Amino acid sequence: MAFEALFKPIQIGKQTIRNRVVSTAHAEVYATDGGMTTERYVKYYEEKAKGGCGLCICGGSSIVSIDSPQGWWSSVNLSTDRIIPHFQNLADAVHKHGGKIMIQITHMGRRSRWDGYDWSTLLSPSGIREPVHRSTCKTIEVEEIWRIIKDFAQAARRAKEGGLDGVELSAVHQHLIDQFWSPRVNKRTDEWGGSFENRMRFGMEVLKAVRAEVGDDFVVGMRITGDEFHPDGLDHEEMKRIAAYYDATGKVDYFGVVGSGCDTHNTLANVIPNMSYPPEPFLHLAAGIKEVVSVPVIHAQNIKDPNQAQRILEGGYVDLVGMTRAHIADPHIIAKIKNNQVDQIKQCVGANYCIDRQYQGLDVLCIQNAATSREYMGLPHIIEKSDGPKRKVVIVGGGPAGMEAARVCAERGHDVTLFEAKEQIGGQITIASKAPQRDQIAGITRWYQLELARLNVDLRLGTRADEATITDLRPNVVILATGGQPFLSQVPEWGYDAESDKSLVVSTWDILEGRVAPGNNVLVFDTICEFSGVSAADFLADKGAKVEIVTDDIKPGAAVGGTTFPTYYRSLYEKEVIMTSDLALHKVYREGDSLVAVLENEYTGALEERVVDQVVVENGVRPDETLYYALKEQSRNKGQMDLEALYAIAPQPCLQESGDGFALFRLGDCTAPRNTHAAIYDALRLCKDF
Repeated sequence: MAFEALFKPIQIGKQTIRNRVVSTAHAEVYATDGGMTTERYVKYYEEKAKGGCGLCICGGSSIVSIDSPQGWWSSVNLSTDRIIPHFQNLADAVHKHGGKIMIQITHMGRRSRWDGYDWSTLLSPSGIREPVHRSTCKTIEVEEIWRIIKDFAQAARRAKEGGLDGVELSAVHQHLIDQFWSPRVNKRTDEWGGSFENRMRFGMEVLKAVRAEVGDDFVVGMRITGDEFHPDGLDHEEMKRIAAYYDATGKVDYFGVVGSGCDTHNTLANVIPNMSYPPEPFLHLAAGIKEVVSVPVIHAQNIKDPNQAQRILEGGYVDLVGMTRAHIADPHIIAKIKNNQVDQIKQCVGANYCIDRQYQGLDVLCIQNAATSREYMGLPHIIEKSDGPKRKVVIVGGGPAGMEAARVCAERGHDVTLFEAKEQIGGQITIASKAPQRDQIAGITRWYQLELARLNVDLRLGTRADEATITDLRPNVVILATGGQPFLSQVPEWGYDAESDKSLVVSTWDILEGRVAPGNNVLVFDTICEFSGVSAADFLADKGAKVEIVTDDIKPGAAVGGTTFPTYYRSLYEKEVIMTSDLALHKVYREGDSLVAVLENEYTGALEERVVDQVVVENGVRPDETLYYALKEQSRNKGQMDLEALYAIAPQPCLQESGDGFALFRLGDCTAPRNTHAAIYDALRLCKDF
């Protein structure tokens, strides 16, 4: 009853949706074999339907025409009848669990890249390039306009013949339909530009052709923005006018509404709000559209938990809530709500690891759920009890790898002891959460705390396990996840003193954990260019320091994803942080009460100096291997992981063999520094068959 509004069915067109929760369209980067929805794709959406999702809208940016490039993010290809049997498999998989499945269809126009695959000529209403992809394009000709209109209709036919429940026309994110809408892009003076009606004409002809092809019993929706957030773009009042205009045709069954355009790096960050944003920051835009249309409205931006979703629906702001990243984090979220297991929901923390991978052309993965999209490989979301012998498992290290290993082993029914030298679990997640824009990442640790308590894991905090402590427990399996330490000793010229283990430089960890007080005039040298460097710079500036962040890479935060680095840049520029690229930290020496940082140009070798009172270095992590080598020779497998078994998601052979002693494995940064997802993935695929 607490979530009654979520479970109320709703009619969209001729379809009844079993609840008000939607997984909205996103580009999955799973379609293979020329854009077909093969096994990985099907299993990914089947898991959401199995978990109770009412409506899945798949295939963000799925193409209707061969000149709308799909290869860069492996999107679904609706330009060919080859897709029809693949859709039938997808529809059957979702329908058998009571869910509904639709697909978003589009022509990207100028919003893509031309330099690959079929080397397409990109199109836009007036030949104006798109800033994010830096791609040039031609002015679309009238014959091409009518060809693409027909392509939309045929794509919708293929979706219907494939058994899907509807299509969503993408008129958002500056795809071709809303490129025609926007005077920012459409400068035409013919019947396809100029006046309001002329700018609406392309989208209207697409809608009419699609509806004529599929009839009235097939859902046709439209996804739009509520405001492009450009001074020369479409504002909220204009978007309300556009929505009302299309609604009046009676041909649109629903509107999906999001906030912001995304044809610049800065606006792109708004579209998929990361953890630095407040909850549902653009709900008011969707509510404004709902006021002027007669059909249901869906909104999906930063809606992560059931209480939030319930409040939105009870308030009548929209009719359905999109919880897309919430389902990437936990596809069983609806089932857990229904079964009164809300505390067991693996809630999205807004890390945007998923979408930032997509914008690099990589498959969408979740930072904290390694099973997502790997269902086809046999990685489970629900861990089953082992039917084999009960084992004593000892785990050392309470970071991501250790927490996941403890959870999975305990779910399997084993006796698990987890040692953590600090007074709390979390590892580097805890450090990251100290940064001004990263506090919500601590939600990963909070979920593990609840799960480890529920599973009765013997959690020994503030205890540094040694060889004797471990062997005294007579374990069958030992898993080391002891992490590492900041790698400040790599460059002796940074002022590292091996005897005292002291350095003239400090690490980003020192700053974020509060072990070292922020200086007044600080140079941050970041050669890794992921989150730690920009987080430390932001943290220091937030404390009032004058900061310069320097990197030998192409720009500070170069490896921070496309939806995330803009939020850092906004903050760093606002705090007047100086950002400098192409310089390496060559040497640090003391001069009186100050430090002199000698910087070397990456390309010319020229040296320049900065006089500061603090130098902070981000140079990655050096694995802590001490305990591993102390235990290695005693172990049955000499600490070796069978990589063929690991990569095949198969049991480790050494655990299938009889013998005395313990098997030893190491995970996470104490093996080789990677990231949170890698640590959790290795822990899951190692431990799921224990």
